[in-house]
Amino acid sequence: MSPLPYELALALRYLRPKRTFVSIITVICILGVALGVAVLIIVISVMTGFGIQLRERLTGFSAHIRVERTAPGAMKNWRQVMERISAIPGVRGVAPYINAQVLIETQPDAGAGSHVFGIIARGIDPKLESRVSDLTNNVINGQFRLTPKSLLLPASLAAQHHIRVGDRLDVYSVPSFRRMREAQRQKQDEVVTGDEYWVRGLLDLGMEELNSSVVVTSLADGADLWGEGEGVQGLTVMLDDPGDTATDRMTTRLRSELGPEFGVGNWLMSNRAFLDALTTEKALMFYILFFIVIVAAFGNMSALITFVVQKTREIGVLKALGARPASVALLFVGQSAVVGILGVASGFVLGMLALHYRNEFLHFMNSRLGFDLFPASIYQFAGLPARIVPSDVAIICGGSLVICLLAGVVPALRAAWLQPVQALRNE
Repeated sequence: MSPLPYELALALRYLRPKRTFVSIITVICILGVALGVAVLIIVISVMTGFGIQLRERLTGFSAHIRVERTAPGAMKNWRQVMERISAIPGVRGVAPYINAQVLIETQPDAGAGSHVFGIIARGIDPKLESRVSDLTNNVINGQFRLTPKSLLLPASLAAQHHIRVGDRLDVYSVPSFRRMREAQRQKQDEVVTGDEYWVRGLLDLGMEELNSSVVVTSLADGADLWGEGEGVQGLTVMLDDPGDTATDRMTTRLRSELGPEFGVGNWLMSNRAFLDALTTEKALMFYILFFIVIVAAFGNMSALITFVVQKTREIGVLKALGARPASVALLFVGQSAVVGILGVASGFVLGMLALHYRNEFLHFMNSRLGFDLFPASIYQFAGLPARIVPSDVAIICGGSLVICLLAGVVPALRAAWLQPVQALRNE
């Protein structure tokens, strides 16, 4: 005597024929659901990880909030403003910065040509910068030592222009070009050259866009390259909670407390369109890929409908023996539930394994195909990011199981409405 209800016992019995352990049709239905669930988990986890790591990269160098003067010129009272901002609850740190557009010329060894490129020189205070960004922890060669007339360069930029730690660079800034123009106007014989700077270290800022557009120097040297006199260009603010709501709330508060003299922006404002596009793409991928599970569920439905036709005589016998329509319907819904549970469980395990070994598989495919499937120059990441969110996995698994159960409703109703006399007469 089976301890299970007879409806479930018959459902399990019907899922496999007499001479084999499991039906091929049952295996195909389970694999269809498993592949749909696995693909959904993998894609959504990768999209989530991509978005989260991109946010971390965006805030790792430029902090959460920027404060600058609305009028042109330097912020001379930046220390007082920094104290006011630091006293606000929820602010983790504040640091000054200066961004100056410069032209850099390399000084290669004899016989080699020089490289000239334009870039932004970012002046920082090393002691305060560690409070608002991860810049101080990103040195991969040399030292984070901003002595006078020193630079820190991204490693990829240095490799592109054959620059090494200890090399001398000529840096041409707006003030130096102004001196050149003034010398030409006065027809002076003196030649105004660029300022000599020395490479003290190489950085990895985590994003190709930053690695190709920014070099780092001290705040004093940044002021000289900027040419706007004493003061700084602005302040970067790091928050305890960098979430969207908290960031917008703090931005509004700073605008209210600092007044119209200062403009306040945040990382969300400068990247809003891109982040919204990423969120929309994730939602679209979620809905589109759910059709894989729906297709698998339709395959399960067609298999159950065929099974109902094949088992018409048995259904008629069951109903003649007193089986209620609800019990007959439960029998076929139970079959669909078993297929759904096994498919969802298998898809979950397959998805977790694929996410765990995603980068190993990516490297294997890159080596076999001969080209990079996930180029860092485009996607800004060295490896394939992923973040498993339990709520997303629960929605995927729960939704897939519900779809599989709904797929069994039509065959179950067909079997439940079957009259015993008609079933036995047709047989």
